[in-house]
Amino acid sequence: MVLLNYVVMCLIFGTTFLAIKVGIDAGAPPFFSGGLRFFLAGVILFSFMLWKKQARLSLLFHKEMLLTGIGLTFGTFAPLYWAEQHVSSGIAAILSATGPLMVMLLQTGITRQKPPGIALMGCLVAFVGVFLLILPGVTVSFSLLWLTGCIAVIFGELFYSAGAVYSRSVIQRFQDTSPIALNAAQMMYGGAMLLVLSLFTEQVHIESMLTANAILSLLYLVFVGSMMGHTIFYWLVAKTNPVFPSTWLYISPLIALSLGVILYNEPLYLLSLAGGITIIVGIILINMDGLKQLMGKKANKLSDVSHS
Repeated sequence: MVLLNYVVMCLIFGTTFLAIKVGIDAGAPPFFSGGLRFFLAGVILFSFMLWKKQARLSLLFHKEMLLTGIGLTFGTFAPLYWAEQHVSSGIAAILSATGPLMVMLLQTGITRQKPPGIALMGCLVAFVGVFLLILPGVTVSFSLLWLTGCIAVIFGELFYSAGAVYSRSVIQRFQDTSPIALNAAQMMYGGAMLLVLSLFTEQVHIESMLTANAILSLLYLVFVGSMMGHTIFYWLVAKTNPVFPSTWLYISPLIALSLGVILYNEPLYLLSLAGGITIIVGIILINMDGLKQLMGKKANKLSDVSHS
């Protein structure tokens, strides 16, 4: 079940970028569709947790939920949804994989502790990958909006890193509350803020939201991308450890890149593909210590089984 759920989670997270692109291309306003996605998913999940008595309504009145929502949902997905108007879903997915790199840089700045040499090497490799990924779009068919979209995705990952680091302390503070309820609460806040941003920046035409592609995109992102994907993620955290489920970042972006090319005829330069793979290699190097610990635990478990 662990392996099956892991594969399903990687496939889900690998398809969400294309689902966002399909909805936006169908005419759905980026901020409005993103806000609707996360607010609806958050409300449904939180209501379910209330019904299961695994969350309390008072959780919504803690400032931690607002701050986490700003980092993990609003600040991360506002730039991503806007960028996917101008950037292919595959490129957006690969650039989003730089999140762990941002987390490492932020933690280094906060703790003032020098990271391991292999993590620094991974940081350099990932930066080279970003350069290779973006280079064809700058030299072959230059577009200022395309370049701005790429920068916007990376900017969003800065918010993600701040939200990820902050959310670790929030989970410790609310140990008696299910992580699924915490995630639902922050999605509600992040989604609400996206809807407010849409109110001031977009003209929402209901007919554009009622096209088949826009509706299917929204339903898929609410029920499969946000609810099912994140529930499986937290289930895997509970059944294994925090490191193992996070390795989806090494697999899902390449799935997204492939799906964009195969299903949506998105352009792909060989140099961009090389850049994407280089970024993934860099992220693996950055997280090498955690992966070694994970492999060590697996080896110990196998040893225990063989001796029993």
